[in-house]
Amino acid sequence: MKKGFDNDLYMQKQREHILERMSKFNGKLYLEFGGKLFDDYHAARVLPGFEPDAKIRLLRSMADQAEIVFCISADNIEKNKIRADLGISYDLDLLRQIDLVRSMGISVNSVVITRYAGQAAADQFKNKLDALGICNYIHRPIKGYPADVDYIVSDEGYGANPYIETTKPLVVVTAPGPGSGKLATCLSQVYHEHKRGIVSGYGKYETFPIWNLPLKHPVNLAYEAATADLQDVNMIDPFHLEAYGVSTVNYNRDVDAFPIVHTILARITGNDKFYCSPTDMGVNMAGYAITDDEACREASYQEIIRRYYKGLTDLRMGREKEETVEKLRGIMQQLDLKQTDRAVVEPALDKSARTGAPAAAIQLPDGRIITGKATGLLSACSGAVLNAIKVLADIPKSTLLMSPAVLEPVIDLKTNLLSSRSSALKLDDALTALYICAASDPVAAKAVAQLPKLRSCELHSTQILHSGDESILRKLHMHVTCEPVFPENNVLF
Repeated sequence: MKKGFDNDLYMQKQREHILERMSKFNGKLYLEFGGKLFDDYHAARVLPGFEPDAKIRLLRSMADQAEIVFCISADNIEKNKIRADLGISYDLDLLRQIDLVRSMGISVNSVVITRYAGQAAADQFKNKLDALGICNYIHRPIKGYPADVDYIVSDEGYGANPYIETTKPLVVVTAPGPGSGKLATCLSQVYHEHKRGIVSGYGKYETFPIWNLPLKHPVNLAYEAATADLQDVNMIDPFHLEAYGVSTVNYNRDVDAFPIVHTILARITGNDKFYCSPTDMGVNMAGYAITDDEACREASYQEIIRRYYKGLTDLRMGREKEETVEKLRGIMQQLDLKQTDRAVVEPALDKSARTGAPAAAIQLPDGRIITGKATGLLSACSGAVLNAIKVLADIPKSTLLMSPAVLEPVIDLKTNLLSSRSSALKLDDALTALYICAASDPVAAKAVAQLPKLRSCELHSTQILHSGDESILRKLHMHVTCEPVFPENNVLF
């Protein structure tokens, strides 16, 4: 993928903007972090050159000034909400992030369980935090939130929340996903600080939508596609336009919430002029680090098509609503995109039509398309991956990478001991067998050495992926789509 974003410039400008925002407050800045603190692969996909760990690296450079408060909604804990890109629940991801943050020398202040109303799963999670020695707080729903400002900005509203003791001038408030109560936690703290005579303020670290790109720029439309299940809509910030006569892009939830947030902040601080628009609240310099607009446009087109395929697949599996797919289809139509604009789609479909078997296609870093089909021995994804690394290693196609002496016991384990319905090796099985062979076979070892080169490569499957294939492809950081078709018309696989 052609690079279109200068990550170093972005981090430099973002750091400068944060420090500038901090300087406006003599006491403390509560900075709400939108999006993902770690593993921001959406940004990396639509802004080629953006590093998925850019945010945490930035915080690491400010470790002496910053500490982190994590939020998680009791409702999300109760519903076992899953982070789709990693396949783990929000509560487990929060603990994972705490470990990673601490390993980088960044201070973790505490965890806030928001919207708590006696949920049993939230009680269990709190007990786990206590057992791990992680400081935690409970925030309960506030009556009349967010409309009843008089009640919210009172000792019965924000004042009823426990005060989080912090020590650094920059307090980053983040969460495993949306709807975690970050904004309310920030405003609650600003209320408590001002009650104690400490000057403090609020800001929002966002990446998307990018405020100084056009409203219908593909990068911004890719954000709409990523949040299609929330029915988010990008829009011109009317408050910024009225205050400054300048068109900037924000999204509906922030625009809708701004009058209330502005009123609450003004009531707390006594200053109703500090922020004139939701765009003013943002700390977002991503637009200034785009170095190749066309590369970012093309990357965004591909991301939108991938999101559409995912919507179709999730709808087929009963995990998504028709309205979400309609939203994605509308974005595709706005940009005149077709599913076949994804380079690996037609080769996979053609391979399947020619062979009468499920197939997969992979686009290598140099643009070549490699295909594989399902056989009695291998799944389609396994075949495509093995064929791809053969090509990368310049190994003849006819060469066997795995010894029968290794394959036979693996197949016996699957079909007999584990009672698998199919003897075909999924990708996790195939790579395990390949690594065993690589210990004694230099050709297999040469093939194994190519696997890191598949990172960010595109793959399309003509059927819904088995979990054993999908999990490994995700860990290889490949960009994957599939047709919304169950394997062999089975709904259980």
